[in-house]
Amino acid sequence: MKNAGKKGFMLFIKGIRYYSPFFFLLIFLSCGNNRKPKLKTDPSQFKQQLEKVNKYEVEKESDEINQYIARQQWQMQKTGTGLRYIFLKKGTGDSARSGDLVKVNYNISLLDGTECYSSDKDGAYEFKVEGDAIESGLHEAIQLMRVGDKAKFILPSYMAHGLHGDDANIPPLSTIVVDMELIEIH
Repeated sequence: MKNAGKKGFMLFIKGIRYYSPFFFLLIFLSCGNNRKPKLKTDPSQFKQQLEKVNKYEVEKESDEINQYIARQQWQMQKTGTGLRYIFLKKGTGDSARSGDLVKVNYNISLLDGTECYSSDKDGAYEFKVEGDAIESGLHEAIQLMRVGDKAKFILPSYMAHGLHGDDANIPPLSTIVVDMELIEIH
């Protein structure tokens, strides 16, 4: 019997060696069951929060633009999109329309006065109204003009270069001031 007891004990030890990894895995997995389930986020709540933050940022930028205009003592008009403008000289030529190829002289600067681009350095610029990939604010601005007009426009960041800037002279989330003269329409 002594041998039988020893043999049984050895089988028991071999069984433990064989089954112990499974036993420890079972214990490990069962310990994790006491965790609280992750809360699922409601996409509509996320969207509402994002809209609230965006609305706040747009209003903050609009206030900054209004303060800038007040300091300059300009009497600017505002479109429904947030574009501000004032005509400095009225022309007598044709009006620019969607699809027209226009040529303009321009000066683009930031609210702090930093000049970013200028036709004095880079030459006049041509683009197709609502057809070329330029700032949406410029497409809207040019359609307010006639050949010979000179105007000043203020484009909020969402109508200019937005969240990323232009990777050159215009930083992210920058309001830009554009002095523009419509030279010709092709």
